[in-house]
Amino acid sequence: MIALSDLAVPIVGAPMAGGPTTDALVVAVSRAGGLGVLATAYRTPAQTAASVSAVRAAGVERFGANVFVPDDHAEHDADLASLSAYRDLLRTRISGVEPGVIAPRGRDGYDETLDVLLDAGVPWVSFTFGLPGRDVVDRLHAGDAAVVVTVTTASDARSAVERGADVVWVQGPEAGGHRSTFDVAAEPPTVPIEDLLADVRSAVDVPLIASGGVGDGRDVRRLLDRGAAAVGVGTALLLADEAGTSEPYRAALTDPGFDETVLTRAFSGRVARGLRNRFHDDLGDHAPARFPEVNTLTAPLRRAATAVGDPHGISLWAGTGHRGARTGPAAEIVADLWRSAQQG
Repeated sequence: MIALSDLAVPIVGAPMAGGPTTDALVVAVSRAGGLGVLATAYRTPAQTAASVSAVRAAGVERFGANVFVPDDHAEHDADLASLSAYRDLLRTRISGVEPGVIAPRGRDGYDETLDVLLDAGVPWVSFTFGLPGRDVVDRLHAGDAAVVVTVTTASDARSAVERGADVVWVQGPEAGGHRSTFDVAAEPPTVPIEDLLADVRSAVDVPLIASGGVGDGRDVRRLLDRGAAAVGVGTALLLADEAGTSEPYRAALTDPGFDETVLTRAFSGRVARGLRNRFHDDLGDHAPARFPEVNTLTAPLRRAATAVGDPHGISLWAGTGHRGARTGPAAEIVADLWRSAQQG
């Protein structure tokens, strides 16, 4: 089982689904002494299996994979009505581009993806949006894999440890991307990462990863000094050479005009932090709290906007430390963060 204390560099690459986290990025972070984590969301089990094989073919054995826990709550007519209304709004966005269909809620290959990770013996498996079943935890532990759960509250951290989590990933409100609330409709807490980390540290006795607002090595040092065993970084790697970040996304990250991050449900139905753009301004107040349905509805529009290089039509997930993101090889970015952190 991988222990955070075994890392030469206590930095974990956040699993950024939808393209930014590539096999090459996972390899680079792990080779730099940290821990790279594959993002399995929005990918088929076969694609995940291919990524695991590619990482191992590169000679990397110390890595992880992240899985979105599906929401198994029953559907309600009111929810379907709000989804239909949102779909009608989306139809007005781009001429000739139809929103996606409102598909029945399913498990999106969750069980099959877990089978892939278990069969491949991936040594580190993290979960977002909820708790894995006890049977899943037992199977992972039987394979000597570490079980990690991402949380936004001390209460959820306690539930994670009771379920068998070996590590808790503490996600502050400053973090980019989706907030890992266990209830899709919940409004995530606003407790700053330093205070949240202290709350979780008092609630559980397992190693903690902390993430949120990391822009430079001083932020890494600050979170380590507050009790984190390692620091998760995502936004800081978005401009890395190995990242699969799209061109309009990359351009927005360096454009002075995109200087504000906001919390929005507009793109996926789940609360997520990203750079403010017109899509959020126009639709953020109308999106229902439904995931992955809203994400599926907006997917064709996001693809169309990416194709024409329009940053106002895509999700620009980024944390409050986004100005610290820089270009270059991921190994250099990780090394510079750690060097700066050591210097205090």
